[in-house]
Amino acid sequence: MNEDARDPSPAAAAAAVVEEKDKKEEEEKGKAEEREKLPPILTPSSSSSSSTAASGASERGAKGQLSTFSSFISTASQKKEVAEKRSSPTQLVTPNTKNVRDLPPICLDVRQKQRLSIDSLSAEMKTPVPPEPALPIRTKTMKDFQEDVEKAKSSGEWKEVHDFYLTTFDSFLELSATFKKDANTPFNTTEDSGINAKFVNAVYDALLNTPQDIQKSVLKGIINSLLREWKGPRSKDDLRAYFILLQNPQFNNTSTYVIYAHLLRQIATLVEVDHHFLVHWFKKLSQKRFKQLVDRLLQFISLRLFPAKPEEFPPMTKCSWWIPSAAKVLALLNAANDLAHLPLIPYTDFYNSTLDHIDLMEEYHTWQCFGNSRRFSFCQYPFVISIAAKKIIIQRDSEQQMISIARSLVDKVSRRQRPDMNMLFLNMKVRRTHLVSDSLDELTRKRGDLKKKLKVTFVGEAGLDMGGLTKEWFLLLIRQIFHPDYGMFAYHKDSHCHWFSSFKCDNYSEFRLVGILMGLAVYNSITLDIRFPPCCYKKLLSPPIVPGDQSRPVGICSVSIDDLYQIMPELAHGLNELLSHDGNVEEDFYSTFQVFQEEFGVIKSYNLKPSGDKIPVNNQNRKEYVQLYIDFLLNKSIYKQFAAFYYGFHSVCTSNALMLLRPEEVEILVCGSPELDMHALQRNTQYDGYVKTDLTIRYFWDVVLGFPLDLQKKLLHFTTGSDRVPVGGMADLNFKISKHGTSTNWLPVAHTCFNQLCLPPYKNKKELKQKLIIGISNSEGFGLE
Repeated sequence: MNEDARDPSPAAAAAAVVEEKDKKEEEEKGKAEEREKLPPILTPSSSSSSSTAASGASERGAKGQLSTFSSFISTASQKKEVAEKRSSPTQLVTPNTKNVRDLPPICLDVRQKQRLSIDSLSAEMKTPVPPEPALPIRTKTMKDFQEDVEKAKSSGEWKEVHDFYLTTFDSFLELSATFKKDANTPFNTTEDSGINAKFVNAVYDALLNTPQDIQKSVLKGIINSLLREWKGPRSKDDLRAYFILLQNPQFNNTSTYVIYAHLLRQIATLVEVDHHFLVHWFKKLSQKRFKQLVDRLLQFISLRLFPAKPEEFPPMTKCSWWIPSAAKVLALLNAANDLAHLPLIPYTDFYNSTLDHIDLMEEYHTWQCFGNSRRFSFCQYPFVISIAAKKIIIQRDSEQQMISIARSLVDKVSRRQRPDMNMLFLNMKVRRTHLVSDSLDELTRKRGDLKKKLKVTFVGEAGLDMGGLTKEWFLLLIRQIFHPDYGMFAYHKDSHCHWFSSFKCDNYSEFRLVGILMGLAVYNSITLDIRFPPCCYKKLLSPPIVPGDQSRPVGICSVSIDDLYQIMPELAHGLNELLSHDGNVEEDFYSTFQVFQEEFGVIKSYNLKPSGDKIPVNNQNRKEYVQLYIDFLLNKSIYKQFAAFYYGFHSVCTSNALMLLRPEEVEILVCGSPELDMHALQRNTQYDGYVKTDLTIRYFWDVVLGFPLDLQKKLLHFTTGSDRVPVGGMADLNFKISKHGTSTNWLPVAHTCFNQLCLPPYKNKKELKQKLIIGISNSEGFGLE
């Protein structure tokens, strides 16, 4: 007996299966037609090398286990397919790749349509589905299984447990039979997968603590299942099997990645209806299990891009489908997370920081050039790209225009003509006394230069703008425009945010100016102290690219009572009371489909629908009333104001890269992140007149690091003009502490335009803390320069 025959490893088992299949199929060999499979595991030209890999697997022993699995899957599936083609006069139907659902797709418009399709499909799909095969009867319960495991641990006899795993993972049908809550119930709806999740969790939690031969049996069973089940339409039991297999913790190990990749490919190439079911089942997972699925897929992508041991995996040329398959399955999980009433995990948990180290612009240009073709780009799946990486893409995309302008300057120099260096900048000359009107005039005249580097000059003042004047211009302009007396925006104290005034006027150009300011802030890395609700940024991306048809509405999005809560919580609460009222709504509330608003001291009425003043709100139509009222407040009543704001922002941010952004990410680009890391600020602080070991500096950081979050935010606002952090983190603040040579009786002073804190050399920590708290707590109109 040779070594392979004695080896109980999956490699030996795989080789044995291949040998057995070879004997059966040798007699039937004929002309092999072109394979009609999913994207091939190996390229046709490399089919001969797969045999070599299989024959050499036994020499590599345990280390070659991964390669042997790959060879087994490749060789066995090829031979099996040839045999099946000869035995059947008709061609097997395989999922058409044109029907494969790419979530999220290349273009945001398409992505939105597909996301809508998830919401709009009925709970019970009416499309033809293959008949469900009869499931074998399995009576073992979770309690029985757990008792078997405990007995095995104490006795060392694992046969009962081994038999359970061997049978359960032998096929898709066995998986469904074991974990289905009721074998006699079809469970053909999106609302309930029919799977006993606790039983699945118990089986997987115990698996990694079982002997190696049990774990190997499970992997072999999965291999056989994937080979046997991949052709033809899927039954709901097949979908349940995919759903269960995807949760297998063994796929955390790189030695199983070949099997994992094949599982991902089969799930990725399911038809849209099947994806629809999986998405809704995914959103019913616990937060812990859902997070594990996401982390496992992100790790799979990272290690395929940058493997610690490249020899562990097949060459990239032979498994180019690995990453696209993983990205598509991640897209299903991302869709599930978005569909959940409350997201299971933060959207930032889908970020893959490994992608920050690849050529993002190449990915972006591939996306731009090839669109929704079969050429893969991570920009097709923007939820995995971090906000910092997206900012780089947006800024570099805009720099292409600057490069073309620079080339024209070089041409002039080559022709010995004097170039105008001002061509490289958006030069703003404004008077402090006419700040808004001058800014509006300058930006209107220079609308073709909005993507250039911004430089500001205050008329009558000497000074070269090295960034400080630009930031001061932003700060002063925002403060003036958002002041309640100015009337453009209303400040809601309950939600601490601004919203657009619904007052009608003849000219909405100043709303356009605010949009331009936000766009300029993104391109010039300025963090604005603006408090808009999340709904504003959702509207700003509706649509993400300005439509060519000027008659098409912009800034209109679907809104709900949750959006209203973020702006007017008291009104939203009242509408919720109306919806949940148990009595007679018509008699108790005495309302109609007409609402009233005060405009410049005059009460005006608006019908929410034709003849709304004559339609009473009752128990039957109250949902319609609430939805129309919310739509009126957040869309229709401010349409002209928001449209001007929308066009202003998009006159600067015209990049297709905006399609990569979520509304929350636009907010972070404009206003910064609310997450503070004061230790990071300490590490990146610069000093002028002090060194970091000086006693005053040590007192300062002892005090600041001990501050509660609200005081830390006040310190940041005092010194930078905003209590938020730029996308690049604290390092991008360029925070500086300078020695103030005045008396220690003075309070600290801040130069917000330069993110600079002037700190007197206080004698002790108590005095420093007292003066600092007074300064940062009374900073509005005091201590700012």
